[in-house]
Amino acid sequence: MNHAQKVAAFQALHDAPGCFVIPNPWDVGSARLLEGMGFKALATTSAGMNFAQGRPDGSMGLEEIFQHFRDLTAAVDVPVNADFENGYADTVEGVAENFRLAAQTGLAGGSIEDYDGERLYDLGEAVDRLTAALEAVRGLEPAFVLTARAENLIRGNPDLDDTIKRLQAYQEAGADVLYAPGLKTAAEIRSVVSSVDRPVNVLAGLPGFTLSVADFEDLGVKRLSVGGSLFRAGFAKVMESAREMLEPGTFTWVDGLPTTKEVSAIFKGG
Repeated sequence: MNHAQKVAAFQALHDAPGCFVIPNPWDVGSARLLEGMGFKALATTSAGMNFAQGRPDGSMGLEEIFQHFRDLTAAVDVPVNADFENGYADTVEGVAENFRLAAQTGLAGGSIEDYDGERLYDLGEAVDRLTAALEAVRGLEPAFVLTARAENLIRGNPDLDDTIKRLQAYQEAGADVLYAPGLKTAAEIRSVVSSVDRPVNVLAGLPGFTLSVADFEDLGVKRLSVGGSLFRAGFAKVMESAREMLEPGTFTWVDGLPTTKEVSAIFKGG
């Protein structure tokens, strides 16, 4: 698919009935693996892309991030959505410019959050920043699916009513998809979904979730992502295997691994 076709396919996933999973690869290899396993869209992970370089979250510069987007979008034949933090800018002008540049890397969409790494933006400022991003990408061809994130629940403010108020304001501003990471119960999810009329993304990569994709679909959720959890799952397996080699000095972790041929077949299929 070319860029325009990827955007159209991404929009179609949001328009179609049901709920879809958009897993978060951290590099080209994991992106091609997930594509080869059958996922119809992918999303970047800010944490994972930094961790994969052996760096703390938030370390990569903007041009490095754009190159990461270009690498992933060029490597796969499915739409890619970007975790674009707060737009990596302090001003609305900077937000607009950075989203314009991000959209030119081959992305089908991306998210903007209402948190700058230290504080939650007040609602008016958050809407102004979202509006700047929307105006920047609405003038481009192909289009760009913009997700607005309300960060309250994972940034120390458990106020669900305020979270819903923010999402409703972002909907009014024109966001295509709404996302409040940190929803933990079916009741919370139901409250959010019933309060807006845009597709809702839920962060499913949190400890303690017992809901299945079918359960999320029944609640009205459109899209499920897992953030940096897939990277951490892989990292946990490496740590577990390394500990076994150190103590007790055995190698049972090798049992059950996919063969080199099996992994190569997935990449060839991509």
